[in-house]
Amino acid sequence: MQLFKLKCDDFLEYDEASGTYYMPAEQQVRDEAEKTHWKEVGFTLLKDWRLYLMLIPMLLVYLLWRYMPMTNLLAAFKNPNTMLPSGISAGSDVGLQDWYGLTNFDELFFGAQANLFWAAFRNTFIIAFYGLLFGFPFPIILALFFNEIKSNITRSILQVCVYLPKFMSTVIITTLAIALFRAPGETNEMGVLSQLMITLFDNPELEAGVNSVGGLVYSNNYFRAIYQITGIWEHGGYDSIVFFAAVIAVSPTSYEAAQMDGAGKMQQMRYVVLPSILSTVVIMLIMKVGTLLSVGYEKVYLMTNTGNYEAGRIVAVLSNAWATGDQTGGNAALGIAAEMVNNLIGMILVIGANTIARKATDVSLY
Repeated sequence: MQLFKLKCDDFLEYDEASGTYYMPAEQQVRDEAEKTHWKEVGFTLLKDWRLYLMLIPMLLVYLLWRYMPMTNLLAAFKNPNTMLPSGISAGSDVGLQDWYGLTNFDELFFGAQANLFWAAFRNTFIIAFYGLLFGFPFPIILALFFNEIKSNITRSILQVCVYLPKFMSTVIITTLAIALFRAPGETNEMGVLSQLMITLFDNPELEAGVNSVGGLVYSNNYFRAIYQITGIWEHGGYDSIVFFAAVIAVSPTSYEAAQMDGAGKMQQMRYVVLPSILSTVVIMLIMKVGTLLSVGYEKVYLMTNTGNYEAGRIVAVLSNAWATGDQTGGNAALGIAAEMVNNLIGMILVIGANTIARKATDVSLY
């Protein structure tokens, strides 16, 4: 009886008068809800079937472009110089001859290709860090300024103007950057921004960069700065949507209380708005850190040539070069190993950022 009591105490109550157990009304309701749970789920699916139907394309995208490509990660542990005979599966005894273990990673970290990889990783981290340092605060500042514009028409026009670059393709953004910073040539004039910078700054090094082959974009000294400026111009306005939505959700009574205490505009931003949107900022920061090392391959590839390859060769570009044979001999397995290491470090960064945020602010992504 005691053993039965220990098992049933969580959902039964004991009647001392009769010496028996009985089920309370609350537990009966819970049991009934559990019995009808899947019926309610099916009813919800039938009721909102159009919404769930719209999820199918997204699920297919994640399946085909996010999960299925993970099977190719096994190539990082395979010998790139051996090919399995036709009709032999990778799981058979013959297929085990193709297993390479951690040899590709050893080659990546300590072998002949280590200098190329660590230089590419350094470039990736520097570009990503500058993007986080300068690119993350800009949408927040932009959202705060949008909130101070009283005219809805003026604010709408400005928002459309700053959102527009996001809807342009990477090719167009890159082409504009190259045209604005280009060097003078036989068939074209100096870029507008290059002319402006020479006019404003009397710097021989800057002038040498402007007059170099391709202009400032293809200069090792100015490539990273131009990459960040164009990135902020492209994404800053669109990224401010989330922060602007959080800002306008702040209660007007908070502003009124601050005004009664004599707070000005800047003080209201500091002591009212920023603490109110702190949770949104922390969540977006963690998500930004998660993609810290996922520097856009397309834009870097379009903005690099032999003049700025030293500063623009990131891990994604190097991996593609190994896969296509542009680097010494070509080694697709080595390129996949490099991408895997890059992504694993990114995962560690997002876990660390989430842990620090949870301990420091009690706000976290998970």
